[in-house]
Amino acid sequence: MNTKISCLYIAPNGNDHWSGLYPEPLVDKADGPLATIEAARDKIRKLRVKDNVSGNITVFIRSGRYTIQNTIEFTQDDSNVTYTNFPGEKVIFDCGLKITGWKKTTVNGISACVAEIPEVKSGKWYFRQLFVNGRRKSRTVIPEGKNNFFKVKDVFDREGKTDLFSGSNSFFFDRGDIKNWTNLQDIEIVMFHKWIEERMPVERVDEKTGFVICSKKTVMRVEKDTRYRIENVFEELKKPGQWYLDRNSGLLYYILEKDQTIDSIDVYAPLTLQAIKVVGDPENNNFVEGFKIKGIIMEHADWIHPYGENASCSQAAYRVPGVVFLKGCKNCAIEDCEIRHCGWYGIEISDGCSQIEIRGNRIWDMGAGGVKINGGDARSPALLRTHSIVISDNHIYGCGNVFYSAVGILSMHSANNLISGNHIHNLYYTGISCGWVWGYSENVSKDNIIENNIIHDIGKSLLSDMGGIYTLGVQPGTVIRGNTIYNLEKSEYGAWCIYLDEGSSHIIVENNLCAFTNSQVFHQHYGRENIIRNNIFAFGEEGIIGFSRKENHNSFTFERNILLTDRKPFFIFGYGCQDAGGIISDLNIFRDISARKVEWGIIKRKQDKKLSFEDAQKRGFDIHSFFVDPGFVDPVKLDFSLKTEDSVKSIGFKIFKTKITRRKNGKRCLDCAGQAG
Repeated sequence: MNTKISCLYIAPNGNDHWSGLYPEPLVDKADGPLATIEAARDKIRKLRVKDNVSGNITVFIRSGRYTIQNTIEFTQDDSNVTYTNFPGEKVIFDCGLKITGWKKTTVNGISACVAEIPEVKSGKWYFRQLFVNGRRKSRTVIPEGKNNFFKVKDVFDREGKTDLFSGSNSFFFDRGDIKNWTNLQDIEIVMFHKWIEERMPVERVDEKTGFVICSKKTVMRVEKDTRYRIENVFEELKKPGQWYLDRNSGLLYYILEKDQTIDSIDVYAPLTLQAIKVVGDPENNNFVEGFKIKGIIMEHADWIHPYGENASCSQAAYRVPGVVFLKGCKNCAIEDCEIRHCGWYGIEISDGCSQIEIRGNRIWDMGAGGVKINGGDARSPALLRTHSIVISDNHIYGCGNVFYSAVGILSMHSANNLISGNHIHNLYYTGISCGWVWGYSENVSKDNIIENNIIHDIGKSLLSDMGGIYTLGVQPGTVIRGNTIYNLEKSEYGAWCIYLDEGSSHIIVENNLCAFTNSQVFHQHYGRENIIRNNIFAFGEEGIIGFSRKENHNSFTFERNILLTDRKPFFIFGYGCQDAGGIISDLNIFRDISARKVEWGIIKRKQDKKLSFEDAQKRGFDIHSFFVDPGFVDPVKLDFSLKTEDSVKSIGFKIFKTKITRRKNGKRCLDCAGQAG
């Protein structure tokens, strides 16, 4: 007989021996809700096998904090089940444990508090993050300060290290920068290499020679003057809000902040790395289908090095896993959840996934990024391909706290995706990245729509070579439209609002507002036949449009755009351009707000050869373009609304609504209500 059960219940006061059919314990305590997620999962599996229960089942979870001591794993046996909060109730899946038993102490001459953790002393537990009163707290970092770094003095075997990706596990340092501190192997050197960070656990230090050897090898070549910082030095534990875990004694130290007392702090340390894994068997055509997680808060998951013997990976922290992991899933969803205070990416969608919806989630205070999508590449079996993913209306911010090069939304080998309406901000690297093939080789990443996203405050002057939206490879059908991107800050080079990198081809970029970078605003490295139309590009500190490498084809067509500058050239032709060319540019509006006529372009390879507007027209560029005021109300104060449409209509510009306002503290901020596609 086919039994019909539509829902089960879980509650903190439940019992795993009960039926789970009741939302509260019965008066006689004979039955009631279950106590754990694992019990509900196992019960549903048994019901479907033993009692032939079919159809969709919803598991309602009552308000409370549920400790996740081990990652909860689901398989194809768990298809057509929704795990959701009971209506109106707050549910927390806690991957950590509250630390109690605090006592006053003194450390490094500073008043502090200490808790003894026997599991740490016995070697059963070690953690790398700590959260106090709902906020991430830092291990010690030297030198302190946003723009302060140590620099590599010299490297061993410098002549033998010529390739960019010829890494090393050692270098010479200035005397006194690195010492034989307590618990030396728990100390990490964090090195900043162009677009990645490298986490190098210290192995040995020779203070006399100023030479350090680490247990992990960098991916990129270590050079003289490469920047680095040092984390987790016990002797430097002196600043309020910092903490240190001594694995030998099992003692956890924390220096109280102003207005904090031992009795007023709630301290949580991570137990697990991942909260949930949903794993089918795509290689054998067995998928998890119809699985959904909704309205759940997940927090306090830890991080470890995911790179094996290496200190990093080549880009975007792409090897860092997700706190929620999906593989071999179809028609599944994660909706209205909150993932916070964790050490890796928030959500990872892996091989063989399709029709997945990630909607309305809040992902913040992460060690890495927000959402990562990947699947089989062009050489992989079709069953491992990942496609048709919707990443919509999520708020992703405050990320990259451990893996600085992580991305807000990273889509690698994946096609037919919609990335729409997300608000991404306060990261150290790229906002949205799409594609994972460098150059013109076969690429499964195509037909991706990236639209109506708000991306701002990216980079923070720590890394280089990033984009608000970044692409790689040949991507026919990919469209970047209706996005608002602003406030990008590079360290050394390259912070572009939209960045079409190596081989990016057949991509449409339209109706985007891009403004305020300390680089150029738009950049194409090399590629073919992209269309850049009907965008507003404004106020790059080095220029407006960057183009690095000219090839024997049309690299991009640039039409009906509005370009605003303040005494900076409009086009910058880079290292691979002997002269202006390789592009089609016409029907654009150019405006220098200083009311003078700046250069149309500069050719960097010819010692900054300048091209005037007249020079450009003689070469066939911008024959029907204008140097006129487009009529924005006050673009310097971030008001891009139009006083009049006369000028923009002269080039056939199609008006789209967008508005940026300034916060009271002076920072640029988008008025989200004014955004439309």
